[in-house]
Amino acid sequence: MTPTAFDAAQTRSWVHGFTESVYATEPELTALDQRTGDGDFGANLAAGVRAAGLLLDRMEAPAGPAETLDTLAHAFLDEIGGTSGPLFGLLFQALSRAAADSGPGLTTAALAEGTARGLAAIRRVGDASPGDKTLVDALTPATAALRTAQDAPPAAALASAADAAWQGVRDTASLTARMGRASYLGERATGIPDPGAVGVALFFASAATPVRTLAPHLPAD
Repeated sequence: MTPTAFDAAQTRSWVHGFTESVYATEPELTALDQRTGDGDFGANLAAGVRAAGLLLDRMEAPAGPAETLDTLAHAFLDEIGGTSGPLFGLLFQALSRAAADSGPGLTTAALAEGTARGLAAIRRVGDASPGDKTLVDALTPATAALRTAQDAPPAAALASAADAAWQGVRDTASLTARMGRASYLGERATGIPDPGAVGVALFFASAATPVRTLAPHLPAD
């Protein structure tokens, strides 16, 4: 029978998969960010998942879905500097709260609600809109995909969200940045996908399997 909700082990596996994806693609994330930003995005994302792993390992009782996602949120909100850490932390925090509201398991409805809340919080705090060439451009289609897939089991819904997020990543390559350091480059940043959007796609894709390289998901140079 196909699970109708992620249990504690499946949620922990998702976080572990995200950690593996970040570690595997950190050099590519760094190289991508060096072309448009400060070059620290890969390192910041790696520091966040590393901090989350340490916190999860210290928990005395097995963490449920809400607790696991809350730990991920605290790691990014409290331990990671820069712009990306807090924004990703807001997404994880919203997912944690939606998971807590949904009961013992992480349902597709909770994933859709949490992602929508996270997107709203990120847009409010970061003042970014779709088309600004930020992580919002991957999170917006991922949110829409989860809303559409609410009758599907979590694994299938997250796969749809990952596909939508990767398409959002590719779409950012043709956008002119209006936020962050990339906005100073103007048209010189055209053709380069947004690293934050890549991070969002990595998160959703890692629910199925870790991402070992970004190349198949990005537009060719």
